[in-house]
Amino acid sequence: MRAETYTAFSQDIHARAVAQRMPLNGTIEVTRRCPLTCAHCYNNLPMGDGPARRDELTYDEHCRILDEIGEAGCLWLLFTGGEIFARKDFLDIYTAAKTRGFIVTLFTNGTLIDERVADHLARWPPFSIEITLYGRTKETYERLTGVPGSFERCMQGIARLRERGLPLKLKTVAVTVNQHEVDEMKRFAEGDLGVGFKLDAMMNPRIDGSAAPLGVRLSPADVVALDLGDPQRMKEWAEFSARYTTPPKSGDDLYQCGGAVGSFAIDPYGQLSLCVLSEVDKINLREHSFRHGWDEFLGKIRRRKITRITKCTACAIKSICGMCPANGELHGDAESPVDFLCEVAHLRAHAIGVAVPPHGTCEYCEGGASYAAVVATVASLREGHGGGSPRRAGLPPAPRRLPVLGSAPSAACGSGGCSSCH
Repeated sequence: MRAETYTAFSQDIHARAVAQRMPLNGTIEVTRRCPLTCAHCYNNLPMGDGPARRDELTYDEHCRILDEIGEAGCLWLLFTGGEIFARKDFLDIYTAAKTRGFIVTLFTNGTLIDERVADHLARWPPFSIEITLYGRTKETYERLTGVPGSFERCMQGIARLRERGLPLKLKTVAVTVNQHEVDEMKRFAEGDLGVGFKLDAMMNPRIDGSAAPLGVRLSPADVVALDLGDPQRMKEWAEFSARYTTPPKSGDDLYQCGGAVGSFAIDPYGQLSLCVLSEVDKINLREHSFRHGWDEFLGKIRRRKITRITKCTACAIKSICGMCPANGELHGDAESPVDFLCEVAHLRAHAIGVAVPPHGTCEYCEGGASYAAVVATVASLREGHGGGSPRRAGLPPAPRRLPVLGSAPSAACGSGGCSSCH
């Protein structure tokens, strides 16, 4: 099937699934154990964490759940962690998914991909393998991962997958430790290897409540500077913001993402939730069927309404923000705005030429206490990327107004695409 035909086909299926509330996309965290100790990670545990290992779903339990999600209509499946290959039986779990017909994507750091793993993947090719690159040099990479020798093992894993012609993509999480090597990582992926590359600069607190990952988080200005430094990225942000908006409406739904509409997540211990970041509302699939969890439990969660009006409620730039109930929970409250995300969104809106309509008391909007600082910051960033010329930065020539974001499930990650480690 040609790429454009496949894309149209998958988009059509997704639209149908959302309309019917079908669990089309699933994310399964097989473990939270990992050989790396990355400073930014939101969920990693030590490889030798005995209690965590003992509590993980068994191979047989994974097979039962795979059967149940398949019967419910799931087609696309993402395996993530932690590090997926930290489980000695992961290839068995993966093969069980492949033989059941799932379209599988793998998120990994690549450090545990030896010849045996690479050969098995060559026999049972996944739809995609995404490896996170934490730096272009050994010094930077291992400063972030905290493990000597991990850079070389990652490079070896990448080489083994490429030797076998497997569908590989590279990505990075941009933090203070490696931001100076983002361009080099992009050139390495796209230029030297000829594979796709993407980056994410949005950090979350750990799911156990620790704010440690925020210690290496970029400033809002640095996040948008990365955008401005890549004309193609700016173009895609502008197109994304325009595409995933709908005419204003007076709905009061708390959730406006794809969670529990077309997607779901299962953690290493069998807990079903809307997404990998959501730790508040879960149901144990060791005690309940997936069908019950999807239809009854997640269905009820999805129908929740907002309890108060905030500046996020009618914000027109939600599609370039990242604020959602799960992200809010990690910062303390599902409905309270996350200041960092709000500042990034307003800087990004100005950078791509989007005029932000009033949406309540917002310090970053015109008339707000931080509005002048936002405008000045973007002007300075533009000056550093083409002398302030929108054309030279690949930006739209003039501001345009976006309608208020409504229910746009397909705009959400919904399948582990949030700011996760891998």
